[in-house]
Amino acid sequence: MAIKFQYNKTSLQGLDKQLKMRVRALPTIKNKESALRSEVKKAKQVADEFDEKLEETLNQLHDMLQLYDEYSKDILVVKEVNMSVKKIAGVKTPVLDGVEYEVKDFSLFNRPGWFLDGVQYIKEVVDIALEREFYMRKMELLDKARKKTTQKVNLYEKVQIPGFQEAIRKIKRFLEDEENLSKSSQKIVKNRKMMEAES
Repeated sequence: MAIKFQYNKTSLQGLDKQLKMRVRALPTIKNKESALRSEVKKAKQVADEFDEKLEETLNQLHDMLQLYDEYSKDILVVKEVNMSVKKIAGVKTPVLDGVEYEVKDFSLFNRPGWFLDGVQYIKEVVDIALEREFYMRKMELLDKARKKTTQKVNLYEKVQIPGFQEAIRKIKRFLEDEENLSKSSQKIVKNRKMMEAES
């Protein structure tokens, strides 16, 4: 990215201001990136734990799964998923506050004895699956923000800050050269006037 500038003091001041702003902002952005990286790692660990928990729960229910042919799918319905939003390093992430279920009326006398336990197991499996989904979504959002922040850190560190420094150096050299030329030409004029005055 080429930085546009003019060889004058106004441009020098503007570039200096831009450089200082980026140098001051860089540590904050680096801290944000570090925090996001840490939060992504935590969310991934929790999501993996829910994967294991879900697999473990399904393995425990494996023997009962054959019985679920007798289970009516419309008996247990997810009525509402309550969620809130939590900001982590400036990123809005979803938080599962709870799940409301609606259990349709059914006759305990016309159903097998395991039926009530079956409803509870299904609730448990759905709860785990939803928690996992929320953590996966949280991880995706945080990772996306982390990537953007990393790009910004790289842009500042590797492109903009060195670019502004180089532009400032060029302007300062140009202004110094211009000043030296001006002083030299003044000396030459002064010397000519002195020589003319002497002759």
